[in-house]
Amino acid sequence: MIEEGRRRRSRKPRRGDLPLATIAELAGVSPPTVSKVLNGRRGVGEQTRQRVEALLRDHGYRRRPVGSFTPCIEVVFHRMLSSIAMPILRGVQEVAGPRDHTVGFTDVRHWLRAGQPWAQAVLLRQPAAVITVFSLVTAEDGTSFAAAGIPLVAVDPADNLFPVPVVGSGNWSGALSATRHLVDLGHRRIGVLTGPVRDLSARARRDGFRAALDYAGVPFDERLERSGVFTFEDGLRLGGELLAGSAPPTAVVCGNDLQALGVYAAAREAGLRIPDDLSVVGFDDVDEAGWLAPPLTTVRQPFGEIGATAARLALALADGQPLVQERYELGTSLVVRGSTAPPRRH
Repeated sequence: MIEEGRRRRSRKPRRGDLPLATIAELAGVSPPTVSKVLNGRRGVGEQTRQRVEALLRDHGYRRRPVGSFTPCIEVVFHRMLSSIAMPILRGVQEVAGPRDHTVGFTDVRHWLRAGQPWAQAVLLRQPAAVITVFSLVTAEDGTSFAAAGIPLVAVDPADNLFPVPVVGSGNWSGALSATRHLVDLGHRRIGVLTGPVRDLSARARRDGFRAALDYAGVPFDERLERSGVFTFEDGLRLGGELLAGSAPPTAVVCGNDLQALGVYAAAREAGLRIPDDLSVVGFDDVDEAGWLAPPLTTVRQPFGEIGATAARLALALADGQPLVQERYELGTSLVVRGSTAPPRRH
């Protein structure tokens, strides 16, 4: 009996013998409500709180006292780029701060590189909500967070994560406007670098590029398309392949700004000048885009607004509010700088 009592006293918070989703089902409430009770947050009726607390105690959980800690929204990145991460975090903070939530971040690159499950480390910290800003989040991850009663919102995931809400920008329309800009300048041999084939945002950008050519009646030469990942290295490699062809493009639409930086380097190695010999368009409008020589024409994503929207959704879910839609798409804008010009006439 003494030993059994010691085992009971040694149990840690939030490590019961049933998932929080099951506790919620037994109590007749939502998993976010159970998470609120467990973490000592307000916004739960007294009778409901007592019913949930009793179930938590019976199944080995210990709740935090009300007001004993400051709830946190954790933002999860993979290979975070400061030019994208910082405006997203500021957007989250603008929403979370007035609600007395802190904002933290995690880069899960080392977990993914080691083939380890990143979600478990985040779940152990029991944040009030989680926002993922990387494409590798899966539907199984969403199930894990739902079972723990922790709201999850994804920014531009690779796959459909229903019922996890998704926030993104107009990838299709952004690529459409970028390609139309080049067509309007007089370009007809336009190359394209895309992102990973399974990535929803990469596919949308490719489709927008193809739609712009179709609308303009410009035939697409499949030899001018290359697929890779959103890195400088792939921009350099794939851009070099396009420029080394027998009939190279006069312009290149890139899947993101990092690829565009690589195309700049490939053009330099090929002895070409931008925009005199080659026009280049990127996607994202990271800080570095304006520092290039010449500055990069690119599609601007509203990263701050994306972060704020994701935070509003996460807090609404944490409060047990139903969402009216599963995907939220924000507008993009084309920023024309010095990397695009009419093609040379021969």
